[in-house]
Amino acid sequence: MEVSDWVARGKNILIVEDETDLADLIGFNLEREGYHCRRVRDGASALAEARRQPLDLILLDRMLPGLSGDDVALQLKRDSRTSSIPIIMLTAKAEEADELVGFALGADDYVTKPFSMKLLLARISAVFRRTDTSPSGREVLREGPVTVDLARYLVTLDDEPVAVTATEFRILRALMAAGGRVLDRNRLIDVALGNETVVTNRTIDVHVTSLRKKLGSAAGWIHTVRGIGYAFRRPYADSGG
Repeated sequence: MEVSDWVARGKNILIVEDETDLADLIGFNLEREGYHCRRVRDGASALAEARRQPLDLILLDRMLPGLSGDDVALQLKRDSRTSSIPIIMLTAKAEEADELVGFALGADDYVTKPFSMKLLLARISAVFRRTDTSPSGREVLREGPVTVDLARYLVTLDDEPVAVTATEFRILRALMAAGGRVLDRNRLIDVALGNETVVTNRTIDVHVTSLRKKLGSAAGWIHTVRGIGYAFRRPYADSGG
């Protein structure tokens, strides 16, 4: 169970799990790898803790007393103070439909119970590698009304901030950096979720649908190339014919 020092060092992880034994086991293993962990047992406490001080990752059980994990994820992603915090959902719900719901709520990964600590550590490491790595070259990507500031981890639409999830940020960053080229769904899965994550192509579609809603009037810049993937280009109606 080895995690690279550069990944773990200084990372703050919130464990949201109402099963005390499981939370303690997860915390013990993460702290042994060099992570800093905090633990809460319910959704309301998770929201308060996430807003109290910066977090690098949240491990979120879906089945919580009171406020559910799904509601917690939804509120975190709607709040500009917490929307960029990566979330890994921990749940006994293993159906594909359940996973798609989790990803639609903004989860960056989805781990089903029971799971091995080796698997969980690998998923955590993969999420941090994705969020810590920025493409070389430009620090600001700008096309039409949409701007992606890589250094500030910020998306703006006509200079107004747009609250996007970490996964949506990586998808948008990849599409805009491609310069109008089409990126297939497998490529977007690798960029946004990592090749360690086993998901279906529909997962990317869920994230793109959510991203389009958040972009509002600029949604048309994300083009669907049927049967292949997506591209970021000027909408056809604005192309001058």
